[in-house]
Amino acid sequence: MFDHMKLLRCISFTASRDWFFRQSFANAGLRSVTTDLSHGNSIATTAMHCWIPKAPNRSKPNLLLVHGFGANAMWQYGEHLRAFTGRFNVYVPDLLFFGLSHTAEPNRTESFQARCLMRLMEAHGVQRMNIVGISYGGFVGYSLAAQFPEKVEKLVLCCAGVCLEEKDMEDGLFKVPNLEEATGILIPQTPEKLKELIRFSFVKPIKGVPSFFLWDFIDVMCTEFVEEKRDLIKSILKDRRLSDLPRIKQKSLIIWGEEDQIFPLELGYRLKRHIGENAEIVVIKKAGHAVNLEKPKEFLKHLKSFLIDSL
Repeated sequence: MFDHMKLLRCISFTASRDWFFRQSFANAGLRSVTTDLSHGNSIATTAMHCWIPKAPNRSKPNLLLVHGFGANAMWQYGEHLRAFTGRFNVYVPDLLFFGLSHTAEPNRTESFQARCLMRLMEAHGVQRMNIVGISYGGFVGYSLAAQFPEKVEKLVLCCAGVCLEEKDMEDGLFKVPNLEEATGILIPQTPEKLKELIRFSFVKPIKGVPSFFLWDFIDVMCTEFVEEKRDLIKSILKDRRLSDLPRIKQKSLIIWGEEDQIFPLELGYRLKRHIGENAEIVVIKKAGHAVNLEKPKEFLKHLKSFLIDSL
């Protein structure tokens, strides 16, 4: 029987775009490296993949770009990469259970992700860094800043609902009624669920995308580590209380899409209040949760203003 998945891969738009991003990352002076973090410590088999500078310049500051759920890190930062490679040593990792990163450890918390990421950076000789975290990547970035305050200089949190609480789901803050529904949308396994994710993520979602393309995207991006990713989402919400969230002292920029339907804007203002005077918030109009993709020029303008103009 003919394997339609093999056919999809042969003519896959998603795989072709992925190849294009790989070329563009390489042309921007980065190389793809997977690091084994398991040796000489108690951590079970753990490997993390990262795009790192081919020739890091130790006189430049370091910039860590951390992705969220959805398409992989290259897709989330591909449009913005070249704006930073001239001024920073740029590192673009795959978080655990995304891309080529994985672990045999049972821990699914963002604090564990952050500790592994810090060990990855140390393995690459990075002692201090600036961080941009999109959505789930913002949870990990915030945890890095809280756990390793001396290592993190500036922090950008984009549509990252770090200040959410478990009771927010019951109180109806979100568009989805429960966690099961949320995980089904954030880790789509059918074209219908992927369409829902697109509707939730964009103010003006692309309409009329053929099911063929949607299945193709799911096949390339969403079929690995499905249960582990569900556990990552569950871990975010479980017993989460704002009163337990440490306050960070780093200078922080909060960027939010005004019409975010995944993490409503209220969570952005809550985060600003929680961090206090070291944080500023920028709200981008006519943008949803995927503000980095929907309003890339505005997103980049604010990133550059915060990260570069003050260098």
